[in-house]
Amino acid sequence: MPRIFVVEDDRDIAALVSRYLTRAGWQVEPFESGTTALAAARQDPPDLIVLDLMLPGLDGLAVCRALRADGSTAAVPIIMLTARAEESDRIVGLDLGADDYIAKPFSPNELVARVRALLRRVGRGTPPDQRLRYRSIAVDLTRHTVLDDGRDVKLTAKEFLLLQYLLQHRGRVLSRDLLLSDVWGYRYTGGTRTVDVHVRRLREKLPALVDALVTVKQFGYKLEE
Repeated sequence: MPRIFVVEDDRDIAALVSRYLTRAGWQVEPFESGTTALAAARQDPPDLIVLDLMLPGLDGLAVCRALRADGSTAAVPIIMLTARAEESDRIVGLDLGADDYIAKPFSPNELVARVRALLRRVGRGTPPDQRLRYRSIAVDLTRHTVLDDGRDVKLTAKEFLLLQYLLQHRGRVLSRDLLLSDVWGYRYTGGTRTVDVHVRRLREKLPALVDALVTVKQFGYKLEE
């Protein structure tokens, strides 16, 4: 059974989220502070984290940054759940490595759908030893690892899925809406800017993509053959 951390200092919201996620069949572990959640994640990484932005002490952004900097938790999917709905706040969270962003007030059923979609894409089965190669990049879909010229590269769950999709559709012009639909798994309400953020992070982490992953103006992206 997938383990999900719910990091939320508002007990009513934490109880609501925990109830819906538990009903969906997942094991939920609630935390009221970023510090305790971070320590628990490092000791035994969960399958996904629902992370509030406004937390006492260590806030959600700091927790996200710390999780992504630690090799044992770098690939754990993170959904930010916060009252900050401005685009600039969403972009900051995505820049730090969050895989998704839901603004309060929110629909618990939508949260469940997004958690399910993210878990499905991260955990869906792949044939043994299935690998993808592109220039200096080697991707092992079974072990969920990425090497660039032999160097281990840590990607978030959504970065990995986006890279996989681009590699499997190289040479095709892919619209932002198509990427949101096929990689994120639903009609994403946060706007197509999230695709740009994830593409930029892939280019930063994988230098081979800087020139190869081409921006198609006012449409989307294409990975050169």
